[in-house]
Amino acid sequence: MQREIIQLVKRHNESHFHIISHFSTNLICFAILSGYFVLGNEELFILNSWIKEFISNSSDTIKAFSIILFTDLWIGFHSTHGWELMISLIYNDFRLAENDQIISGLFSTFPVILDKIVKYWIFHFLNRISPSLVVIYHSMNE
Repeated sequence: MQREIIQLVKRHNESHFHIISHFSTNLICFAILSGYFVLGNEELFILNSWIKEFISNSSDTIKAFSIILFTDLWIGFHSTHGWELMISLIYNDFRLAENDQIISGLFSTFPVILDKIVKYWIFHFLNRISPSLVVIYHSMNE
């Protein structure tokens, strides 16, 4: 009985160690990506100039189509299997116990909320740049 208790305590401690190591690995990755974002200004400047050139040389119809394509590919709230997979991977990465109710609740609400936030940001930005683009975007999206 004592051996089994010692075995269980060791397994319990190992699982906590793995949780802590995964969490610290995620923090280190986040710190590296944040550092690259802050210090990698030259690459971001090139990407930003390319995006500005594309935006300024495109017609309003192409801009609206690009926005719709980007938001549908990036958010894709209509693809529940992709969101379920992504949320399950995050749960597994942090070694959290999978709860089907929580996962289904997250992938049924999170993408919709994210979509609304992105569309609000886009409309706020587009109204300042080109009001005609907002009208085209509305007509294309419907």
